Amino acid sequence: MRISSRSLAKKLIKYLLREDIYCTKVVSPARIQQFLSAVCPTPIQQKLIRIGAPNDGGYLLPDDFLDIKACFSPGVGEVSKFEEDLADLGIRSFLADGSIDDPKFSNEMLHFIGKYISDQNSETDIRLEDWVNWGGGEGNLSGDLILQMDIDGSEYSVIFDTPEELLKRFRIIVIEFHSMDSLITPLGYDLIRSAFNKILKHFTVVHIHPNNYEKPLLFKEFVLPPVMEFTFLRNDRVQISNKSLSYPNNLDAPNGADFPHEDHILPKCWYNTN
Repeated sequence: MRISSRSLAKKLIKYLLREDIYCTKVVSPARIQQFLSAVCPTPIQQKLIRIGAPNDGGYLLPDDFLDIKACFSPGVGEVSKFEEDLADLGIRSFLADGSIDDPKFSNEMLHFIGKYISDQNSETDIRLEDWVNWGGGEGNLSGDLILQMDIDGSEYSVIFDTPEELLKRFRIIVIEFHSMDSLITPLGYDLIRSAFNKILKHFTVVHIHPNNYEKPLLFKEFVLPPVMEFTFLRNDRVQISNKSLSYPNNLDAPNGADFPHEDHILPKCWYNTN
């Protein structure tokens, strides 16, 4: 008896579901290319400098810190070298993380709240908009700010929840995006694209660094690291340079020497989009 390909596909789907595996169609390579072209880093005249730890917890930011009033940093983790470096530049930092006790920073420029940043307010959570408007507990802050966010996948709901006017208060935004390999699925693509589209209305990507914690997904001609760090600069601060893009930057470094995937270099498909 001949089994049709459609019937075979249904049987395979049922089998995989019994194994707790769900299958879906993938998006077209043209849509992936469209997204990569939209987020391709722009070379800028401002020098990129490393703020934070030599490995995980360190990020490349444009050297454009004059008159920045404060940094809001959701997701504390075990190190605060990023915020300490900003303190050396005279910039206060407000940190939030509901997963740890009060770290009791010795640096008086660092202020902590033991809550998760999310899209709702509760005993354990606070919205980014309310946290910033509250001034991290220090009162209203005027002037430009920095946002550095690493909140393990919750960044998407926070971005959608945050008004554009609030986002525009940040001169520099650094976000570690998770599940970037979901770009190949229709739902994942729409979610990620929508989050980036909101940011790209007012910001330009100036640097990308893949976290080597997980091995990239290979799809057609694309290499998609699941976790990636993006640095954005607000459009009114961007001074475009005619220099060509080259990766890695000499300040780039692997997030962890003992992580499962050793390569931390940005794949060419993310910046060679012609």
